[in-house]
Amino acid sequence: MSREFGFDRGKPVDRWYIERFLDEHRADVRGAVLEVAESTYTQWYGDGDVTASDVLHHTGNDDATVVGDLTTGEGLPEQKYDCFICTQTLPFIYDLDAAIRGISMVLKPGGVVLATVPGISQVSREDKRDWGDWWRFTSQGTTRLFEERFDDVDVQAHGNVLSSAAFLYAYAAEELNDAELAHRDPDYELLITVRARSRTP
Repeated sequence: MSREFGFDRGKPVDRWYIERFLDEHRADVRGAVLEVAESTYTQWYGDGDVTASDVLHHTGNDDATVVGDLTTGEGLPEQKYDCFICTQTLPFIYDLDAAIRGISMVLKPGGVVLATVPGISQVSREDKRDWGDWWRFTSQGTTRLFEERFDDVDVQAHGNVLSSAAFLYAYAAEELNDAELAHRDPDYELLITVRARSRTP
């Protein structure tokens, strides 16, 4: 077993689902885009339609252009972004309702959030040390969280028993084929994806 989520063997299994989700919604990665921690996905999926790219970090890092707190709103611009890419971030924020409110605050009316959360995962030791590793999610719970503040909420669960076991043993995505990864079993929600639109007045 690897303690590195599979990074030491290749691409982690959950990243296969994240990248597939973002690729399917690349049309939403446009205009002013905010991404958590780094701008990698903005660069990969923006397709030249990105007019401004910012990176959000709670305490600041080398890539951060916005230092702010989703739970308090401190440091966050209001109604600035057309798209917010928020992958695998919410498990490390204790006050989920406040964080969802913060996400809605930074988006322009009609702006889109593309978010992912883990359903099945080992603990992230570094994040547990730095922020706390608080949550794992279900599609049902995630839908309720986002529907309270967003419109057009589309929540999807991805994974199956094979991909979930492979992820927990930290196999790389390359060690399974696309058909094995793409099969969906509703009893094994490895990763949850969210596309939702910010409410307009």
